[in-house]
Amino acid sequence: MNFDETYWESRYQEGQTGWDLGAGSPPLKAYADQLTDRTLRILIPGCGLGYEAAYLVENGFSDVTVVDLAPSALARLRQQVGETAALNLVQGDFFAHEGQYDLVLEQTFFCAIDPALRPDYARHVHELLKPDGKLVGVLFDVNFEKPGPPFSGSAGEYRRVFEPGFHLEVLETATNSVKPRAGRELFIKFVKK
Repeated sequence: MNFDETYWESRYQEGQTGWDLGAGSPPLKAYADQLTDRTLRILIPGCGLGYEAAYLVENGFSDVTVVDLAPSALARLRQQVGETAALNLVQGDFFAHEGQYDLVLEQTFFCAIDPALRPDYARHVHELLKPDGKLVGVLFDVNFEKPGPPFSGSAGEYRRVFEPGFHLEVLETATNSVKPRAGRELFIKFVKK
């Protein structure tokens, strides 16, 4: 199956967004709350409705970029946040995105891409991060019965994919996931080598 703009746009248009929490992910919000530098350049790939981006902007972060294929998802995020220089919306393919960031926040994008692209994702995040930049977020630690997206994943797989380019500072079960995901999410904090 081709998980392109048409596929994702139709999912939003038809309300087939079972991954949507309706709010920011608690592990990502908790991580953002402890950051003191509100000028960090932050990227959120495959942001969807962008609750985490809205949370960052509402809490004083001044340089947040989001990338998504679905124009309607980005339009809803813009409607929620309003016009602000703190938020840059990019409608397009993450793998073609260019820039340099201090922090990449991962929330449901990695599990939505074809697993064959996971090494490409790790390489591209590495390219997008400044020296000592961080990839922080949550990854599913579950074997889904149905074919994806979302696609299954495990800590062992993530180690193989990310260790070539990152120091894996944190890779552990998230303690503050929403109830339906409790025990099924890993919190990650990987630092660019």
